[in-house]
Amino acid sequence: MTNRFMTSGDPAPRGDVRAEMRLLGAVPTFREAPAALLAAMVDVGHVVRVRPSWALLAEGTAPDKAYVLLEGEVDVRRDGVELGRCRPGEILGELGILRHRLRSATVVTPMPVTVLHLDRADFERLLAGQPYFRDLVGEAALRKSA
Repeated sequence: MTNRFMTSGDPAPRGDVRAEMRLLGAVPTFREAPAALLAAMVDVGHVVRVRPSWALLAEGTAPDKAYVLLEGEVDVRRDGVELGRCRPGEILGELGILRHRLRSATVVTPMPVTVLHLDRADFERLLAGQPYFRDLVGEAALRKSA
């Protein structure tokens, strides 16, 4: 049977919204987040399970999406050099969106991970309309720029 969501312009099927909100709220970065923010993020984003050895983001590509790491860890590399490992709660891909530049690093999954995928437009709407999210993204950008 063909999955029409994979081959059409229709949105991807939604998961269990309450379970996704609990998953997002359990990561350190979002434990104190308002329920309205969690609901908004789950409403516009998609929880995705990603296999090992997958590049979530690739250096030099367009900043068309961002992720929140929910489970597992990812490695960050620039020019093939390991920069570090990110753990649950980390926001990934925000620098390219904020700076309107190509990706500055590659993010690879050394193990299975679960992420909340946010396309650029939804990420920017959350940034504009959710002060708590804006503060978290600003803090993440500062840490990575230091």
